[in-house]
Amino acid sequence: MAMHDWNGYRKQIGAGVGEVGKLSPGTVQGYVALSQAGAKTNLLDARTRELIALAAAVSLRCDGCITVHAEEARKQGASKEEIAEALGVAVTIGAGASLVYTTRAMDAFSEAVKAAS
Repeated sequence: MAMHDWNGYRKQIGAGVGEVGKLSPGTVQGYVALSQAGAKTNLLDARTRELIALAAAVSLRCDGCITVHAEEARKQGASKEEIAEALGVAVTIGAGASLVYTTRAMDAFSEAVKAAS
């Protein structure tokens, strides 16, 4: 059993974006222009762009992005193994970011100790 109705959710996202488009068409048009910008250079193929987008969606914890880009990756022929590898990169980036911010927290603590002395 799936943990979420991703197909239904993707339809809800589409409907919601459609509503936003009626209220603020420039916002949605701007988003579409950004989305299409990378495809114009064609330096990365569509499958690779979708794998990157899916990994970024996981890193950003965006369920709407996950459902849209999982489906697009499927449409572009991405395999389950390729998706797992791309998501492994997302996990690594998350861990790396936490490690870097750990050094910042330790630095902040050291500065607080100095200020208290």
